[in-house]
Amino acid sequence: MVANIRRVVTGHNEAGQSVILSDGDAGAVKEMDSMPGLALTDLWETDGAPASNEGSQDATDRPVVLEPPLNGTIFRIVEFPPDSTWKGDADASEAFDSIGAGHASDLNSDDPMMHKTSTVDYLVVIKGEIWAILEEGEVCLRPGDVMIQRGTNHSWSVRSEEPCLLAAVLINARPI
Repeated sequence: MVANIRRVVTGHNEAGQSVILSDGDAGAVKEMDSMPGLALTDLWETDGAPASNEGSQDATDRPVVLEPPLNGTIFRIVEFPPDSTWKGDADASEAFDSIGAGHASDLNSDDPMMHKTSTVDYLVVIKGEIWAILEEGEVCLRPGDVMIQRGTNHSWSVRSEEPCLLAAVLINARPI
């Protein structure tokens, strides 16, 4: 079951005072049909820098996609299920296509989830553990660990029986 993530968004009223615009479960959630339990929960998106704090529109009121817009960012929670629940049964190509990222897959890799994005990603493990897999080497990340992913070819593996929750800030970057 995909975790519900509470999201509180602040803003300004007509008098310019700070207010809470929304407080509830994040609504921009995409669970992969071809990979049940793998879910992206988008909490906020910006479309440029400096970001605008004007208005009251929900910046995640759009389809969930893997990468942020040009010069933008995405703040999300990713829930990764244990490998044992999907390995061998999932269609990685379909999963990437469903989030507008068919171009990100590394079709030359033996790992069907190996992919590369034009982003700098700030990643923090919230719960569980996950293996970050690169073309040369891998590392196990545990709660509180931070990884800076810099446009590298990478994949993920949850080798325990507990899902992993990962907070991620994706920042648009020049492709390598």
